[in-house]
Amino acid sequence: MSGQVMRIPPCSAKAVELAPGDELVVIDPEGEQVSDLVAFNREDMAEYLSSGRSIDYASRLFLTTGDVLYSNRSRPMFTLLEDTCGRHDFTLTPCSKEMFEKLYGEEQGRPGCEGNLAMALAPWGITRDRVPIAFNIFMHVAVDGDSGEIRVLPPLSKPGAHLRLRAEMPLVVAMTSCSAGQSNNFRYKPIDYRVERAGDGV
Repeated sequence: MSGQVMRIPPCSAKAVELAPGDELVVIDPEGEQVSDLVAFNREDMAEYLSSGRSIDYASRLFLTTGDVLYSNRSRPMFTLLEDTCGRHDFTLTPCSKEMFEKLYGEEQGRPGCEGNLAMALAPWGITRDRVPIAFNIFMHVAVDGDSGEIRVLPPLSKPGAHLRLRAEMPLVVAMTSCSAGQSNNFRYKPIDYRVERAGDGV
C-alpha cells in the first residue's frame, strides 16, 4: 500500500519495484543504523546504480539534497529530494562473509549485506556477483584528504532521520539493515522505508 511504512528487520534486506516519479523514503527509526541501497533498471537489469558515475558527475564524495544518482550508462536513476542526516557513503562495497572473516576475524559465515541483497534480488535473477557498490544511506566514512586513509565511524543519523529519493526510471531497488557492526556502532537495528506512488496524492 502506498505510504505504508515497512520494516527491514536487523541484518536482512527487502526489495521493491518503483515506477518513474515514485518516491522512496528510507528511515532510520532508532538512529545510528545504515541501509545499503542498490538499484537496477526494471526493464533491463544490466543497467545498475553506479557509485563511480554518480560521484564523477557530482564532483564530490558526499551526496545530499539536490544530487542525482546515475546508472552505469550515465542515466539518472534517482534524485535526492530531502536529506535530514546529510552524511552517506558511496565508496565502500556491501559487507560480506569474506569481509567479516578478513576484517573482524569472524567464522560464522554470516551473509552480510551482500548476501542479503542477493537473496532479496533473487526473483529478478541478481546473484552475489552482480551486487554493485551500494549507496550506503546514513553510513559515516571519514576520509583523510592527504593520506587517503578511511575510517568507518558511527552514523550521524538520529532517530527518525530520513532520505527521500525520487525514481527517474522503472527500478528494482533492494535495501538492507546493515549487518556490519563497525557501520552501526555495533548495535544491530532495523531500517524502515515508505513508498509514495506517483499520482496517488500521498
